[in-house]
Amino acid sequence: MTEPHPVPPEGTPPTVPQLDVRAAEPPAADTPPTAEGFADRPPGYPSALVWLRAGILRDWRGVLGAFFATWFYLPVALLLAFWGGLILAVTGLFAGGLGADDQVPQVLRDAPLLGPLLEAFLTRSGGALGGVVGFVAGFLGGFLTVLVVPWLGADTGPLTVVTGLVGTVVAAALIGVLYTLYRVLLEPRLLVVSGARQPSRREYARLRPVLDDCARRLGLPSVPRLLMEDDPVLSNARTYARHVVVTTAVLTEPDDEVAALFSHELVHWRTGDEITSAFVRGVGLPLTLAHALPTWLMRTFPHPATNFVVFLFFWPVLLTMRYVVLPLHARDVRAAEYRADLGAVLTGHVDGLRRILERRLSFESGRSGWDEAVCATHPPHELRLDALERASVAGLSADAGEPAVTAERLFGHSGPVGTRRTWLLVGALALAACAGTGGLGVVQWAFFRPQSAVDGYFSALADTDSDAALGFLTDQSGVTDRKLLARLLRGEGYQPPTDVEISSLERDGDTDTATATVAYRLAGAAQTSTVKLRRDDEATAGFFHGWRVDGGLAALNAPIAGPGVRLNGVELPGDAEGPALMLLPGSYAATGPSSALSETPAETVVVGPGQSAATLQLAPVLKPAAVEAVEARVRAWLDECAKQTVAAPPGCPFRYYGGSAQKVTWKILEYPKLAVELTGPASAQVATPYETQGKVQVSGTTTYFGTSSPFTEEDAFTVAGVATADGDAVAFRPAAN
Repeated sequence: MTEPHPVPPEGTPPTVPQLDVRAAEPPAADTPPTAEGFADRPPGYPSALVWLRAGILRDWRGVLGAFFATWFYLPVALLLAFWGGLILAVTGLFAGGLGADDQVPQVLRDAPLLGPLLEAFLTRSGGALGGVVGFVAGFLGGFLTVLVVPWLGADTGPLTVVTGLVGTVVAAALIGVLYTLYRVLLEPRLLVVSGARQPSRREYARLRPVLDDCARRLGLPSVPRLLMEDDPVLSNARTYARHVVVTTAVLTEPDDEVAALFSHELVHWRTGDEITSAFVRGVGLPLTLAHALPTWLMRTFPHPATNFVVFLFFWPVLLTMRYVVLPLHARDVRAAEYRADLGAVLTGHVDGLRRILERRLSFESGRSGWDEAVCATHPPHELRLDALERASVAGLSADAGEPAVTAERLFGHSGPVGTRRTWLLVGALALAACAGTGGLGVVQWAFFRPQSAVDGYFSALADTDSDAALGFLTDQSGVTDRKLLARLLRGEGYQPPTDVEISSLERDGDTDTATATVAYRLAGAAQTSTVKLRRDDEATAGFFHGWRVDGGLAALNAPIAGPGVRLNGVELPGDAEGPALMLLPGSYAATGPSSALSETPAETVVVGPGQSAATLQLAPVLKPAAVEAVEARVRAWLDECAKQTVAAPPGCPFRYYGGSAQKVTWKILEYPKLAVELTGPASAQVATPYETQGKVQVSGTTTYFGTSSPFTEEDAFTVAGVATADGDAVAFRPAAN
């Protein structure tokens, strides 16, 4: 805005305001030079680090607001809270209106006076109450869901949440610092892109002497770089980290007002206010970028309809910026404005600044969405005038030796980056952090690597400690009898893998899985297997994520089960319909049942790491003595049959078919050679091959028409039946003829 000019008499041709053009003169000997050094930093700072530190650490409230609003997804929380509240409000409106009176206890409903009143109240207001309760519940639920759920995990502990929060703070601070450096180092290029330019010779001759005089009165040995912006209407000035940009309309202002304006801007430059604003913007950079689009639309297309549409789509971002970031950052911005106004008091240009404040609300308009929303929070101009009057009166009434406003009180002492005690404390903390981090790294490397899980797993097997071995597995649900598994590993005959060596271990990309190739000896043979590993979701002591073996158990398939089936001397359960027995890696000595008929040769069951199933055959074989025992039992049975004096001995394998016979005698001429085939551990099928049939002789007399005649015949016969073990003896049951 420009200062109002007198209106010329009617009929007078309009005049164009003329610049106060002054000839360019060589600078005086005491002219403050333009600031040089790193990023043209203001004077009074021993180093650029002190300058950046002073600006970054000043406004902790604004940094906290930008951090919370951005990194806790506050706009998303507001959006979800609104829709959650709206949905539950509609639900509660209908649910409360239709069934609120049904929720009243029967005792209250039957009360003479209270019951009808309560029922009438709920009938007429239940819907509204339900809607209000539903909106509050939905709003709070949706809001807290976004804020809390990302920090909660099913398998994470409190230390994990703390470390995650620390990581978020570090990331936000790092982005803030990088953005601040970006704004400072690239400020000349950014200002040129925005429309600023170098002043002309006449503009320089008009403004630079005023700027230098203000700098001398403020005690500044250097001044910021001066840039111009072509705007002949609006008198505007804006201080950046390294530059002061003024519009061309300032050239038409009186010298004392220009001096007051420069005094104000030099204080901003000297105290590093732009550094503070840049760091707050950097901490909330995602929110800043999200806010840039709606503000650009409303600034470019200033119309109520445009503002309504933009607000409809971007209201969470706009409200977050207006009611969270703005109030927290406004305190520092307003304090900076009051402090900058004191520059005019110190340079003696109070009247010029008073006229500027009385004529316009502010001479520092925003140039971006962030400036308009956050930084353009200048105090009310009347309050600034009051503060300016108080400072002026205090300066006039102060003692000659101690003026109320001095450069030392205004700018303070920047001092070094830190005192010796501070650096010692920082060094001690850094050393403790490095030692702690290094110690945690050593512990992680020594005890929580994938190799550690593999070594611990095979060490537990070598110690025949089943519980320790199961502790290294991701899934132990298949083990239904841990005591039985422990007895198997401690029993005689178990041999764990030996000479274990991890030949290679590969992490599967960025996932929490790994594959180890393990070489070992098992059952006297060198073998190689792959072992799958998975990283623990739960952290030990809140810091360390160990590894576990994925799988590691093999299901035992045993066709023969029952009494007498043993592994390492431990009898196995004979329930064939129950869950399969799960075995840990190693070799197991398996033995089967034995009887008078059969015996089961011992077998070695080898279970390798990574193997999912093992088969136990245990095929019984016929004892060599069992055939002789069966033949002896059959011969004894045949001898009993031969003792009978009938033509057809019952149950015997031979008979006489030749009519009526008397005085029958049987004689075994040749016993059959039997074939015995096991049908089970304690039973066998007995048969007679055709070529080894037995031979029997039958003698007697036959009577035909009253005449008796002797006979003698020979016949072949076979034996069939079932042999069973009866304790230590063998029993024979002939097949039915």
